[in-house]
Amino acid sequence: MNADSSIEVQPSVGLVGSGSFGTAIMKLLCENLDQINWWVTSPYVKGYIKNEKRNPKYLTSVEFKPEQLNITTDINKLVKHSDIIFFLVPSIYLLDSLKNLEVSLKDKIVVTGIKGLIPQESKIIGDYFHDDLGIPYENIGVIAGPCHAEEIALERLSYLTVAFENEVRAEKVASLLRGKHLNTTLSNDILGTEHSAVLKNVYAISAGIAHGLGYGDNFIAVLLSNAIREMQDYLKVLSPLDRNINDSVYLGDLLVTGYSYFSRNRMFGNMIGKGYTVTSALMEMNMVPEGYYATDGIYKIAQENEIKLPILKTIFNILYGEKNPKKQFKKLSKKLN
Repeated sequence: MNADSSIEVQPSVGLVGSGSFGTAIMKLLCENLDQINWWVTSPYVKGYIKNEKRNPKYLTSVEFKPEQLNITTDINKLVKHSDIIFFLVPSIYLLDSLKNLEVSLKDKIVVTGIKGLIPQESKIIGDYFHDDLGIPYENIGVIAGPCHAEEIALERLSYLTVAFENEVRAEKVASLLRGKHLNTTLSNDILGTEHSAVLKNVYAISAGIAHGLGYGDNFIAVLLSNAIREMQDYLKVLSPLDRNINDSVYLGDLLVTGYSYFSRNRMFGNMIGKGYTVTSALMEMNMVPEGYYATDGIYKIAQENEIKLPILKTIFNILYGEKNPKKQFKKLSKKLN
């Protein structure tokens, strides 16, 4: 069955990941499908969901109907029996999740909601799927916000952008997600959507650091105004497409991640601003701040392409150069306008 025929009939859908965003997307899928395949990290998580009808660690208020879920810890079983597969594990765990994969993904529709880079490769997830796993770009899609998993769990009105080269495919995936509390927007800006989803986490860390250092709303507003311009400069070089940087998938996602108390990246930055070391902040958090791991790779990409991004450079200096946050932000404040 080729990728096109697999989405013309009722597709079988799989989801890889059982973190907060994975659990939230599973909630949406369960509202639209009778059966979903779900790869989880351990037999314990599998058993807990089956017996207690909820995730033991993330979004524990969300209740599932076990009869809807084909839960497995075998990645090959999930891939074999799924036509459309959502990948929603943190980027630092993706390679480990796929280490036992033997079944080909080439004829699958692959949707990534991973907002990070492949560790130590400075490569976005879509490029990894294409370059390393042989998946055609036309079979790869991206889902992005502005959308916090916690608000999906609370059934607050939320928005997702679904990006594919092919609009028919984008609409098919969007139809699996949209519902009473979730609206969707379609896009063909796959690279821009994925890069901006990574970048906004880095800039959310900057907002958190500023808050931790005692800067107020006035400064953070200026900081994020400059951040969206940096994002635009970056995207113009990496993916020179005609886009409106003020669209929700770019500016909206940046704002919600930079301002919301649900944001793990803002939380991580806030801890750094308050004096935590990177190691201690990471140890205290029970979720992965993707922006920390992405900062190194994004900075390298910017350097290689000679893109001047003062905020990004400041965050890199603090997180990886062990520079003093207070001194770095004092220097940064003079460059903002």
